[in-house]
Amino acid sequence: MVKFVAVNTSFMKILIINGPNLNLLGRREPEIYGGQSFESYLERLKNMFPEIMIECFQSNVEGEIINKLQEAGFTYQGIVLNAGGYSHTSVAIGDAIRSISAPVVEVHISNIMAREDYRSRSVISGGVKGIISGFGLDSYRLAVLSLI
Repeated sequence: MVKFVAVNTSFMKILIINGPNLNLLGRREPEIYGGQSFESYLERLKNMFPEIMIECFQSNVEGEIINKLQEAGFTYQGIVLNAGGYSHTSVAIGDAIRSISAPVVEVHISNIMAREDYRSRSVISGGVKGIISGFGLDSYRLAVLSLI
């Protein structure tokens, strides 16, 4: 089910949730994920959207991601989720997405369809508003745009 929420961007809060290993961006496989840290990109992203409160949460732990989805899923106007490897394995994260009212946009830095076979299927996609994949860190900007 696709969720649509009309919002006034002057009061809009968006949460970015990054999953496992995304804390290593800039150092981890730069040929796939680029050489920029997420922290430096996040500052640029916030400057691109000064009228929106953008917060970020990162965890390598599946249960913490589920807890954050449930915590933010009824108070934020949108969630950008890069569940990393959990995108391909976590039915529980998919269930959490379906259980909240905030629209969720699934993000992947790399083009998951052009990578290993197991990465071409996301078990969380059924509950999200949309999927953005393969545009590097700019995938996050595109996700924010889709939420406003």
